[in-house]
Amino acid sequence: MPENVMLHLHLRRQVWKQDARGYNVWEVVSEEKALPAVEAALLLCDVWDQHWSRGAAERLEAMIPRMNRVVQAAREKGVQIIHAPSETMDFYAGTPARQRLLEGPLLDPPEPLEHPDPPLPVDASDGGSDTGEAPWYRAWSRQHPGSEIDQERDGISDDGREIYSFLQRQGRKTLLIMGVHTNMCVLNRPFGIKAMVRWGFPVALVRDLTDTMYNPARPPYVSHDEGTRLVVEYIEKFWCPTLSSEDLLT
Repeated sequence: MPENVMLHLHLRRQVWKQDARGYNVWEVVSEEKALPAVEAALLLCDVWDQHWSRGAAERLEAMIPRMNRVVQAAREKGVQIIHAPSETMDFYAGTPARQRLLEGPLLDPPEPLEHPDPPLPVDASDGGSDTGEAPWYRAWSRQHPGSEIDQERDGISDDGREIYSFLQRQGRKTLLIMGVHTNMCVLNRPFGIKAMVRWGFPVALVRDLTDTMYNPARPPYVSHDEGTRLVVEYIEKFWCPTLSSEDLLT
């Protein structure tokens, strides 16, 4: 494993303030953070092989090549990679990467902290597909085959307690998350942003390697890309900072 490799992260969050004229505004605040790579983990949330929404599947397909580049670069620097394709653990039973998360003691996460949970800026009550599919069903059976798993170094789990325990055993102090979908799984899975924030575990979203489930026919009636941007900004305001994938490639 590389020694003394540092990640140089350009973290972005937004803070509410009053400007010089007394108007309420959200201000983007940037922070430069140097983090030892051996103290960081990168988690891929629900990067599935299939999805019931064609639009969601096509957008993920377009992200896979860059996701792989980022994962490979981070891994070689010493970042721990965790694959979290929820509801597909049977596919990985007995594999070294899955066993790696099952080894060692399970720790109890701390009592969740109180944290405000404002409503999301987009309405995905119809499921959020922008390509016309209405019914939800479990289309996935594994991680996307184009998303490479290193069985000798990576971990696989969809269990929040397993992942928290693994991070602690590995001495990882910051979790970076990319994957889909930001307004659903990335925020709400038992290993997702809300859980980590409430456990007091530092977390950040890779904002350009994520997507939302949002149909522009629903409020706030904006394009799909604008809906994703609004959700990313929501996370920066209320939950955790974000970074660009370029930070992990350089």
